[in-house]
Amino acid sequence: MWAIFKKEFFGFFSSILGILVVLVFLIINGLLLWVFNTPFNIYNAAYADLTLFFELSPWVFMFLIPGICMKSFSEEQRKGTLELLFTKPISLNQLILGKFLGAFVLCLIAILPSVVYIFSVEALASQTAQIDYGAIAASYFGLVFLIAVYTAIGIFASTLSDNQLVAFIIAVVFCLLIYYGFHALNASAVFGKDIFILDYLSLNYHYRSIMRGVLDTRDLVYFLSVLVLFIALSKQRLQNLKA
Repeated sequence: MWAIFKKEFFGFFSSILGILVVLVFLIINGLLLWVFNTPFNIYNAAYADLTLFFELSPWVFMFLIPGICMKSFSEEQRKGTLELLFTKPISLNQLILGKFLGAFVLCLIAILPSVVYIFSVEALASQTAQIDYGAIAASYFGLVFLIAVYTAIGIFASTLSDNQLVAFIIAVVFCLLIYYGFHALNASAVFGKDIFILDYLSLNYHYRSIMRGVLDTRDLVYFLSVLVLFIALSKQRLQNLKA
């Protein structure tokens, strides 16, 4: 597994992709949070905190992570090297987790420089005591789990096609559906009333719950369940390809 992880992770930085991912994430967030007059601009917010950063990040990663993961298995299928991997003395779980961790760690590196934003909002706040550091820490924790889920979805999507663009589109659609689709369906009142289970199935619901600064075990179980589900789906798909 670690051999696969190192191959994937350092493979990102052997080309411009790894650096590009970090730069794109930071530039998009920086422009929308500090420069452009958008709903996410911190200067226009009533309070000096990072809530807008954590609201924006899932949407940026919704496109960035599928772009990272789209080649994971798609390229192996296109080049015909997937069959070679099946002959290696590693299990499917190790193969999937190795590729998953390679993309996941890259995304974690991308969010590390955003810690600078904490010092920025401190400078904006009239009193440092006004900043809820507990909520910021919990929000980072929730963002890490959200990145893990998006990565698992991206890995699964890459097993579905040998075309990277198709894998990218499938991953974006899945991420959009699970993050906002269920919530949007409930908010549209298409059923005539609120249906809590639809909101509960939404990644957005549990992510925002953690953003409030409370680490509820129900939210953690939800994240882990979705993560395990897509890892299991990836394994099933690879078993079908192997057969």
